[in-house]
Amino acid sequence: MSTARGALLAISDLHIAHAENRKLVQEMRPGSDEDWLLVAGDVSETYSDVEWALTLLRDRFHTVVWAPGNHELWTPPDDPVRSRGERRYRELVDLCRGLGVHTPEDPYPVWDQDGRRLVVAPLFVLYDYSFRPAGTTTTAAALAQAEEVGVVCTDEFLLHPDPYPSRAAWCHARVAYTEARLAALDGTPTVLVNHYPLVREPTRILRYPEFALWCGTDRTADWHTRFHAEAVVYGHLHIPRTLHVDGVPFQEVSLGYPREWRARSGPPTTPRPVLTRRTNTTRAL
Repeated sequence: MSTARGALLAISDLHIAHAENRKLVQEMRPGSDEDWLLVAGDVSETYSDVEWALTLLRDRFHTVVWAPGNHELWTPPDDPVRSRGERRYRELVDLCRGLGVHTPEDPYPVWDQDGRRLVVAPLFVLYDYSFRPAGTTTTAAALAQAEEVGVVCTDEFLLHPDPYPSRAAWCHARVAYTEARLAALDGTPTVLVNHYPLVREPTRILRYPEFALWCGTDRTADWHTRFHAEAVVYGHLHIPRTLHVDGVPFQEVSLGYPREWRARSGPPTTPRPVLTRRTNTTRAL
């Protein structure tokens, strides 16, 4: 892909612990010196891998914006960095700040779309098990059903919510914090970047519908309209496509595992364009 005007590009689910994916990231280049890259989570599981990938991408793209996925928040047994939960997230934020990569804790950068100001808002809101399968009315029942069919996300073992009592409680705290920040934008158009889809619709085509439990929260279902989104970027599902909800394009931009992208027609399209512009102006809100 090549553009002379600069583009807002996006990718997620790089999973660079897989050698083939790491090679693709090593080969990734912008189409112009003005290209931004939105990274919607799941770079890798270990702190050192995340640092390697974000450093490389920071050196190549004009601006890099990162929202965490669930894999970055894992505390795997082979990672020398043993921090968990909120502390792990804050250490990743500090890493990004040291690299000059934008995070959900920083002033939101502004993309100048030929004179129109669009706030690029990286989000971290997690999930609260509210994307329950039809017929289940409680989280406990939904989790029991998922376990019965053998669909249990690894988060249940490696993503610790410390100091919150549960991942759902952490999610609700993040939703309240993020909602206040977005409301303060007072109607400015946005591009929302989150690892999980903000609405339930993209999960309807999951091969195993029980996995939707780990894919978001109903509390963000109207954010794309309330916060004037021109586009929503997400990953996690490993099903790259664009779905329009209330007229807003929701772009799933994951690379996914090698066995997944090899099965698609043609080589991986990385990264995917979200918007293009003619001028490059970087501001922050």
